[in-house]
Amino acid sequence: MAKSTGKKNAFYAQSGGVTAVINASACGVIETARKHKDKIGKVYAGRSGIIGALTEDLIDTSKESARAIAALRHTPSGAFGSCRYKMKSLEANKREYDRLIEVFEAHNIGYFFYNGGGDSADTCLKVSQLSKTTGYPIQAIHVPKTVDNDLPITDNCPGFGSVAKYIAVSTLEASFDVASMCATSTKIFVLEVMGRHAGWIAAAGGMAATDNVDLPIVILFPEVKFSQTRFLKLVKEKVQQYGYCSIVVSEGVQDRSGKFLADQGLKDAFGHAQLGGVAPVIAGLIRDKLGYKYHWAVADYLQRAARHISSKSDVEQAYAMGKAAVEMALAGKNSVMPTIKRTSSKPYRWTIGEAKLARVANVEKMMPMSFISKDGFGITKKCRDYLEPLIAGENYPPYGKDGMPKYVQLKNVAVRRKLDDFNIR
Repeated sequence: MAKSTGKKNAFYAQSGGVTAVINASACGVIETARKHKDKIGKVYAGRSGIIGALTEDLIDTSKESARAIAALRHTPSGAFGSCRYKMKSLEANKREYDRLIEVFEAHNIGYFFYNGGGDSADTCLKVSQLSKTTGYPIQAIHVPKTVDNDLPITDNCPGFGSVAKYIAVSTLEASFDVASMCATSTKIFVLEVMGRHAGWIAAAGGMAATDNVDLPIVILFPEVKFSQTRFLKLVKEKVQQYGYCSIVVSEGVQDRSGKFLADQGLKDAFGHAQLGGVAPVIAGLIRDKLGYKYHWAVADYLQRAARHISSKSDVEQAYAMGKAAVEMALAGKNSVMPTIKRTSSKPYRWTIGEAKLARVANVEKMMPMSFISKDGFGITKKCRDYLEPLIAGENYPPYGKDGMPKYVQLKNVAVRRKLDDFNIR
C-alpha cells in the first residue's frame, strides 16, 4: 500500500444518465482543485463511474492541459464515462467497500466527488460513512446532476435547464411545422420526453406557448393519472379550434391502475421499470379513436445531449456546483451536497446552499400540483415563473469552420494499477 501523505488526492466520477452540462461540473471540480495544489494532489477520475474505483480503472486528469479541461465546460455527455451501478449496504456487500478502501489507500485518495442524481447521492452517502465504519479518512461530496430535476432541497438540478430549453424550443418549432400542414395533412404531433415519476421535462413543453404565441399544446404528466376519455375530448377540441394539436408526453405516464403506459416489462440496473415507447401508444390511440393523421418523435438522448442549445443559467450552475463541492471538502465537510437556492425569480438571483446527503439520497422531488393546470393537461403561471429563468440565456459552444461545434475528447490516460484485479459480482 502507498504511504499516506499530508496532501491527499481526489477521486471524481460521473454517474447515471449524462447531461449536456455534467462536464461543466467536472470542469468546476478539476479547475478548482488545481487552484489548491497545496491541499489537493491529483484529481483521478473513475472510468465509467464508481466502476472505475472498484476495478482500479482510474484516469489521471493531470495529463490533460488547462485548455482541454476548460473545454469540458462546453462539451456534452460524460467525458470520463458514466454507469448505472448501485452499491448495496456495507452489511450486504462488505467486499466492495473493502475494495474501495484498498484503492483509495493505494492511491492516497482522501476526497471523493460523485456527480449524479438520487441513486448517486445514495452511493456517495455510503462512501462518506466509510470514515466512521472503517476508520479510513475520506470526505465524500455529492455533485448534483439530473435532467429529471427531481433531487430534493435544491431549487433545481444542473442538467435540467438545458433539457427543458431543448424541449421547449422543439415543441415550439414542431408546432409551427404541423400548423403549416394541418389543412391537408398532419394534424397531430406527439413528442415523448424523459421523466419516470416527475413531469418537470414535460412541463417545459408548455413554455412554447406564450401570450404572444398561441399554440394548442396538451401535456401528459406522470403526476396525473391518464384518462383516455378526457384526453381524447381535449385533443378533439384543440383540433376543431386550431386545426392541429401538439402533445408532449412523459415516458412515465400511468393509467388509473398505476401501470406505465410504456412499461416494457424490463428493469434497469437500479431496479426501475425500463420505459420508452409511449409516443406511439398515444399516437395509435388518436388514430384509432379520432382518425387524425399524426407524426410522433422520441427526444431520447437528443434532449440530454443538446449542448448546442444549453441555457446559460444551467451551464453556470453546473460549473458552480463542481467548484462548491471542492470548496466544501477543503472546509472539512463530509456527506453533503451543494445546492442552488433561488433568492429571486424576477430578476433571477441564486446562491449556493448545502444539504446533508441523508436528506437527499433516494428522495424524489415531484412537480407541485400547483404547477399543473386544473384540467391536468397544462402548466400554470407559477410553473412558468419557475421555469423561465432556468431556460433563459444562451451559452453556445465554439464552432469550427466546418460548421460543427468544437467539443473536446480527452486523452484519459490511465493511472498505473497497484492492486490485483477485482471482479464485480
